[in-house]
Amino acid sequence: MILECTQCRTRYLVPDSAIGSEGRTVRCASCKHSWFQPGQVLDLVAQAEAVAPAPRSAPAPASTAAPPAPPPVTAPDVEIAPPGTAPDYDAFAHQPPFRPRRNPARRWTMAAFAAGFAMLVGAAAILYSGAPGLAQQFGLPIGAPATPLKIVNNPIDRRDLANGSEMFAISGKVVNPTDQRQQVPDIRVELKDAQNRLVYSWTIRPETMALPPRGSVEFNSAKLDVPVNSKQLVLSFSGESSN
Repeated sequence: MILECTQCRTRYLVPDSAIGSEGRTVRCASCKHSWFQPGQVLDLVAQAEAVAPAPRSAPAPASTAAPPAPPPVTAPDVEIAPPGTAPDYDAFAHQPPFRPRRNPARRWTMAAFAAGFAMLVGAAAILYSGAPGLAQQFGLPIGAPATPLKIVNNPIDRRDLANGSEMFAISGKVVNPTDQRQQVPDIRVELKDAQNRLVYSWTIRPETMALPPRGSVEFNSAKLDVPVNSKQLVLSFSGESSN
């Protein structure tokens, strides 16, 4: 059977069995136009008369009522094959489900963003934990947060020893004025000259690392042969600015 699209006039060759005697709805593969294609009605009586010789005498046929025609069966839309299609093409075969195309550029963008975020987190961890010099170069804050602890009673004892050297001794107390337990950081000692320039420094490790509420701990330290031009003593906790 030859079918012709009523919209774009494309012609198709399909088997008669694909349409059937009741007809069915078909769809053009070129322009997607759908229409109902009726089936071919075979005149069996005319074909039988053309093949068989006419009988010499035949009784008058009895008048019989023709059985009612069955209701038309509506077939689903069928897309017919365009001309030049491969011989094994089946317009009525099952079609695989449509799968959307993947966007490789989007996946690469997401992977690059995740890698950059991981590198940023790692760099921040290094700067804050083990590389204070790098943190200073990038302008990031370093050191421990300010502590509420106070340093009081820090007398200075500077004396000459019998062996000709000079001893520089300091002592004091770290006080916790709060109602909470506080960690005690190291104490930094700085000696500055008359122009407020640093000439000598060292660190004192307290005897305890934590103070209870309203508690205190004493400290003392001594050094030999400190610079003679040291005129100022500055005590601060490690990580705090001494200015």
